[in-house]
Amino acid sequence: MHMSEDQKKSEKTKKVARFLFKFVYFTMLASVVIITVLMFLAPASITPDMPDYIHPKAYYTLMLVESIFGCVIMHFAKKLLGWVAIPSYMLIPFVIFLYCAIFLGEVRMFYYRVQNWDTFLHFFSAGMLGSLAFSTISLLNQSDKVPMHLSPLFVAIFAFCFAVAVGALWEIYEYNFDGMLGLNMQKFMLEDGTQLIGRAALADTMKDIITDVCGAAAVAAVGYLAMKKESMQWLKSNQLHLRHAPEKKADTETKKDEMKHDTAQQ
Repeated sequence: MHMSEDQKKSEKTKKVARFLFKFVYFTMLASVVIITVLMFLAPASITPDMPDYIHPKAYYTLMLVESIFGCVIMHFAKKLLGWVAIPSYMLIPFVIFLYCAIFLGEVRMFYYRVQNWDTFLHFFSAGMLGSLAFSTISLLNQSDKVPMHLSPLFVAIFAFCFAVAVGALWEIYEYNFDGMLGLNMQKFMLEDGTQLIGRAALADTMKDIITDVCGAAAVAAVGYLAMKKESMQWLKSNQLHLRHAPEKKADTETKKDEMKHDTAQQ
């Protein structure tokens, strides 16, 4: 049986998604192991006579926390793939985002070395969350138990609010873990440990929130226009699907037919 060009392209994309997922997952695991060893060998504090490449244990804390968090997220995503079919066009950006945010951003220090790295990632993540919201509400809208017919404007507003809300929850996570573990996810300190004061200390958090709003608004606008023009190809290519849903529906239809048959015989 020969596959069409679209099928070949789809299979190739799936292979790329599987490779990237495994690569990033094992990169996170390796980072946890290596950073743990470095923390164990690192001194509790440093003295002026030590070389620049030697860092105290606290230097590796954020790297370890973020790497563990990345492993947990990817493990959860792996479990999720068992009952929800996530399109490769959604999975690939998600995996790339984790790699850029955690490994490159924290472990390789891109947040300090690359200008606007954090801003770019927040805009990108807001766009992904907006797309996820469109796909999720479309999936829920297909329920036979609770029939709904939502307007494109309502769906767009929901997608915007969903992305911004998740962005706000992320900032709460950063604030609490910075306080509990003495981290610097909200970048209220410079790389050398100098604490910022006043508006300067709030600048990173507020910039992240504003970027989340802009990214969410952009995706919400694109999704709204696509739904208004009934151009659903963008939404279909990013549509979540429950696995085994067709079988369950078929079983339900079979049971209904059997009940009708039994009633007719009676």
